[in-house]
Amino acid sequence: MGDRLFAGIVGQRGAIAALEAAAARPVHAYLLVGPPGTGKRRAAQGLAAALLCPVSPPDGTCDSCRRVLAGVHPDVIQVEREGAAIGIDTARDVIRAALTSPLEGGRKVVVLHDFHLVRDAAPALLKTIEEPPPTTVFVILAEHLPPDLVTIASRCVQVEFHPLTVEDVARALQEDGVEPELASHLAEASGGRLDRARLLATDREFEARRRAWQEVPARLDGTGATAAAIADELMGYLESSVEPLKAAQAEEIGELTERNERAAAVVASGRSGSARGGRAAKAALNAGVKDLEDRHKREQRRQRTDELRSGLAALAGAYRRRLDSGPASNRAGAMEAVGHIDKLSRDLSYNPGELLAVQALLVRLGRPAGDS
Repeated sequence: MGDRLFAGIVGQRGAIAALEAAAARPVHAYLLVGPPGTGKRRAAQGLAAALLCPVSPPDGTCDSCRRVLAGVHPDVIQVEREGAAIGIDTARDVIRAALTSPLEGGRKVVVLHDFHLVRDAAPALLKTIEEPPPTTVFVILAEHLPPDLVTIASRCVQVEFHPLTVEDVARALQEDGVEPELASHLAEASGGRLDRARLLATDREFEARRRAWQEVPARLDGTGATAAAIADELMGYLESSVEPLKAAQAEEIGELTERNERAAAVVASGRSGSARGGRAAKAALNAGVKDLEDRHKREQRRQRTDELRSGLAALAGAYRRRLDSGPASNRAGAMEAVGHIDKLSRDLSYNPGELLAVQALLVRLGRPAGDS
């Protein structure tokens, strides 16, 4: 079962074993906890497929499993935050989704993303997660578990996803056909995220973007005009970093369109000439398109955030190298700069305006140490 339903997940044998056992004896809620890029999203898909599979044990090859893994099954509800945190409106959406009946079988799966950002909406969700209808199973994803969410977590079966090592990521890239030296470099640049490392392997501009961030300290001259110009340049790189992802997404759209066209042709031939047949064929043609487009938008937003964090890490690295040499005044300035950069990287979870945030950072970095 694991080979099919959990294919592509690296370095998480314990988590996969726990999920396979969970599928055999399902309960009402599962909490998958671990850093980004460790396979939680893919694992949630695999678990949802296993929970909805009409075959026992789940085989991963049936029509239901294929649709779950493709992200187009109507009984798998993906709930994503709209803003910086999961708000009350999103919590209400979760509750409504949990209370509706499955469309196809006897069970539905509600996948709740970024649960570590639930904040004030947690009390509204507690009772629903604790006692959902018998037809609903929650699969909740979180990067970490804040203290104020311990009560909800205690109502779930918790499955830990451990950070991937650079060696894990490099090995997986080599299995994909990437040359060993490049695989090691990309693994280090990805911060232990296999999904990002695989995307970078297709990105010809990655090195140029990385150099641009590393060269920022030498270019700053203390003026706002220079800081603004550099920020504009870095935002241009940020825009272009999404292109490899958009290319992969275009292939996904193409594959879904082909599947839908085949399904629509079958429906139309079975109900030839009837108005109901025309509506059914149109529905089949559009099945899953809106959900896929919405997911692609979320993936693009995540890619921008990942790329900005990667750039900030390269910038911080440039300042950290100054800590090892030069006069004490330079080292003090470098240490202060790293603090400012790390703060912005942390604050990206709360969706600041990217251009204004980077401009403000570069203006601050261009000032003498201690002048804030």
